[in-house]
Amino acid sequence: MGRTILTLVGVVIGVIAVILVSSLGQGVKGFILSQVGAFGTDLIQIEVKVPATGKASTQNAVGQASGIQITTMTIDDAKEISKVPNIAAYASGTMTQELASYQNTNKRVFLFGVGAQYNQIDQNTKLTEGAFFSQSDDESLAQVAVIGSNIREAFFGDDNPLGKNIRINNQNYKVVGLAGERGAVAGFNYDDLIYIPVQTMQKKILGINYIRFIMVKVSNEKLIDVTSAELTAEMRRLHKITDPNKDDFGVTSIKEAQATIEKVFKTINILLLALTSISLIVGGVGIMNVMYVAVAERTFEIGLRKAVGAKSKNILRQFLWEAIFITFFGGMVGIILGYFLLLVLSYASASFGFPINFNLSANAISLAVSFSVATGVIFGYYPARTASRLSPMEALRKD
Repeated sequence: MGRTILTLVGVVIGVIAVILVSSLGQGVKGFILSQVGAFGTDLIQIEVKVPATGKASTQNAVGQASGIQITTMTIDDAKEISKVPNIAAYASGTMTQELASYQNTNKRVFLFGVGAQYNQIDQNTKLTEGAFFSQSDDESLAQVAVIGSNIREAFFGDDNPLGKNIRINNQNYKVVGLAGERGAVAGFNYDDLIYIPVQTMQKKILGINYIRFIMVKVSNEKLIDVTSAELTAEMRRLHKITDPNKDDFGVTSIKEAQATIEKVFKTINILLLALTSISLIVGGVGIMNVMYVAVAERTFEIGLRKAVGAKSKNILRQFLWEAIFITFFGGMVGIILGYFLLLVLSYASASFGFPINFNLSANAISLAVSFSVATGVIFGYYPARTASRLSPMEALRKD
């Protein structure tokens, strides 16, 4: 009995691990896909990229993080690609951090320098008061700003911020709009942003003539793949690039980004399931040992059954079904415990500001049951076969 319970514990732990890996993977993937999709599925982003690296590669990310500056993308590029068919709106941009202040309050903020059409592209950038800055504001290097709700709270409290000046980089910026509360998207809090015209940011804050990205909104979403290819060709023409390996930019649609996320999580889930299967293998070894002990302890019973007419296949089936029952029961217990653990994890993630639903899906249940039953069949077969091959005389004599 004690050995059986220990074996059950091994199976239960293994099944819980399978449940958690499958459900957590699906939950996190769904959360990230929803965050990416929140921008809309009709968007394409063009970003700077280290040449000779993939746009989503580690080499590109590490290269830029280590200080490699790609300065070839400009506002002129954005103006030219806006002429590509199927482009409804576009906005170039760059980002930095600066110290902003109002009266005696100072706050480190993210500055988002973007084009005047940005709020048409990002459908979640909605203003509750005032207006977004105009194209003429951008071209005239106007010192105007649209502030996030956290910035308003920190600087103005319940006062109306419109028309008031905040200090950025020792310069006055007039507040012309207030962005509605949006919260965090993919770990980045948009309520802590201050939007200013991209050319104002270039010339008066950063002292540069290049940008880091261009966002475009397409008119016909069905043609988004064709449009991505046309944008790639146009950027190569503008940058005089004939070898694709030397691209200093990457073109990615939201749909392509979502497909990449799907592939990444599929690979991660397979690897994690392979690792968690080790615990089921350990439980399977335990089952094999328990069944071998059962065979040894019930040798007389086996001999007696064979003596009264039971065939080898009947003995094999009996012991095999016992192994399957043990693992199936362990699987059911593991599924129940896994379900309650998922509820706890969902509550914990929501309390930390990440509303991820870790649901116990039918796929996770079928996977857990399949793993547990397969463990019973694989590791229960050999002891069952050993029992079925005992001769009646030999079994009865051993008692």
